[in-house]
Amino acid sequence: MKDLVLLVADKNMHFALKGALSRPEALEIRTIEFEFRVHPGRDGGTRRSGPEVLALERRRFRHGLVMLDFEGSGTEVADAKALEAQLDARLSTQWKGAAKAIVIEPELDVWVWGADNAVEAAIGWPAGRGIREWLRDRGFAFEANGKPLRPKEALEAVLRVPDLPRSSALYQSIAERISVRRCSDEAFIRLRKQLVEWFAK
Repeated sequence: MKDLVLLVADKNMHFALKGALSRPEALEIRTIEFEFRVHPGRDGGTRRSGPEVLALERRRFRHGLVMLDFEGSGTEVADAKALEAQLDARLSTQWKGAAKAIVIEPELDVWVWGADNAVEAAIGWPAGRGIREWLRDRGFAFEANGKPLRPKEALEAVLRVPDLPRSSALYQSIAERISVRRCSDEAFIRLRKQLVEWFAK
């Protein structure tokens, strides 16, 4: 029986999490065996049938995670935590406490903005001008914590400078560099806390 199966909404999420899970020391967990499943229906499909799809894996894995973006999920609930609670209730019918939903608000790209140096190194940003300063000059607004309000669009804008595509490999590269301990995103904190609860050293 393997440790963990992760059902995710797309390949970018797959590779970002693969990058993070390749660093168990940084996450403060033991080395684990994990596999990914990518839902063909993306965020909306993961919301509609993710817990039921993950139930098919119950006999092969000790724990399961369902992960999706709040934006694009098509939900009518107020926020990511409310959607997580709904998904957790559905997961509990097969997994009890051995599975968890993580809903990222607004979307995965917000994790990219945890540290400019990780983004700059991953994309080969030209030296001398900070990414956030460059984005502000182009009209991008930022939250109080310094992350762009439109994280995906901000990433697409900066990738045009070195003429790079927004690829799954890029997400993995950033996740392998970023400081997981300093990440302030609530969904990432919930994810890390759950991993530590299940897989503490």
